[in-house]
Amino acid sequence: MKKYHLIFGSTVVFSFLFYNESLGLNFALFALFLVTLIWLHFKNKGLAFKFFTVTTVMSALAFAWYGDGASFWALFFSLVFLQFQNQEVKLKLLQAIPIVIINGITSLGRPFIFRQWLPQLEIDNNSAKKLIAYLIIPILFVTVFFVAYSFGSDTFSGIFDYELDLDILDVILIASLGFYISFGFWNYFTPDYCYTFDKLLDNEFATSENEEIKPSFSFLDLEFERKSGEISLILLNVMLLVFIISYNYEQFFKVYPISNLSSATHDRVNAVIISIIMAVGVILFYFKKGFNFDSKAILLKLLAKIWIGLNGILIVSSAVKNSEYILHYGMTYKRLGVYAFLVITLIGLGITFYKIKNKKTNAFLFNQMILCLYGFLLLCSFVNWGNIITQYNVAVGKGNDKDFLEYIEYNDEVYFELFPEERTKERNKATKILDNQNDSFLSKSLYYENIDLK
Repeated sequence: MKKYHLIFGSTVVFSFLFYNESLGLNFALFALFLVTLIWLHFKNKGLAFKFFTVTTVMSALAFAWYGDGASFWALFFSLVFLQFQNQEVKLKLLQAIPIVIINGITSLGRPFIFRQWLPQLEIDNNSAKKLIAYLIIPILFVTVFFVAYSFGSDTFSGIFDYELDLDILDVILIASLGFYISFGFWNYFTPDYCYTFDKLLDNEFATSENEEIKPSFSFLDLEFERKSGEISLILLNVMLLVFIISYNYEQFFKVYPISNLSSATHDRVNAVIISIIMAVGVILFYFKKGFNFDSKAILLKLLAKIWIGLNGILIVSSAVKNSEYILHYGMTYKRLGVYAFLVITLIGLGITFYKIKNKKTNAFLFNQMILCLYGFLLLCSFVNWGNIITQYNVAVGKGNDKDFLEYIEYNDEVYFELFPEERTKERNKATKILDNQNDSFLSKSLYYENIDLK
């Protein structure tokens, strides 16, 4: 298939799936359609390509079931990474997001550069010219004007016993959106500077960087910069150690009123966020090039590893504080989000430690973290967090009042078991379930098909 076949074919399928429909099962089906075309049409099937094929199919199934924000973004990024891996196998995955943004912007104008994606037709046969001039072009004009006149006169359309049951404006808008998405997806555009920039994202240092150790600043030689790093990390380690002691003293020994627990927890989480960002930033500054290979930087590396370990202790302490908060007030999405952030930061610290130990570039950290964040989003799209929150709160008797549980997503079965009288009321949950069950097939989320309101 040619590129324009893929673009127009995808546009037709998109229009069919989304005309007069809301976002639902149709997005999952369109994604599976794109995956099928990529798999059948393209030959570049490396390990990473196969991995993203599987995750795209899995996230499509998750979106078909839940249709929520997490599964939507998981499916979106899966498609982005799959097509990126198919088109640009030599570039780092970190460039996928900037390139898809560039494609999104340039796809507003690139369709008008016809020579880039449409074949250049040269017709030498007189019969073919007659067919186009005497038949195809007149039929095209007649069809377009017939549709226009049919909207303006019922009598005119009745002459031909024809009734046009289409909202032409919606058709144009949906087809235009489908063409825009399909064009950007299939007519992939990567600026030349991305290939040059990709060298800066290598996980390993170049041989010349291994051999030559240069200071970061022209006004400081290597010895002074090394000592500066050692003094800075000694002071930062001492300060962090004091902070951890005071942090845990306040957490485990100082008595706070229950009413102040919320603000205390938020303050501590914010402190952890700032600490981790600064910790990683300082380490990236000192270990961007030279000190990775400096044989005299043994103390500097040891201090950096100690600081990573102390930040890990701070993360664990913050997780304990968040657990105390949940114990007193019950579980919510935000409190689960705190756990998610702490896990991601702990993984980031682990990758930073690995970077120092194995002499990796700063880009190595970002290359690995984008995969970790994607994997975390993918995991979140598969799990029914609303049901977990509800079951936990009910089990411990916290945060289980009707008004709160009513606005938790995807806990309907547990909710109606607790409050059976709500099945017949025209309130948030029952109305949302009925609306989804009454939607057309392509607009449904399959989760709601399994909820019985009788």
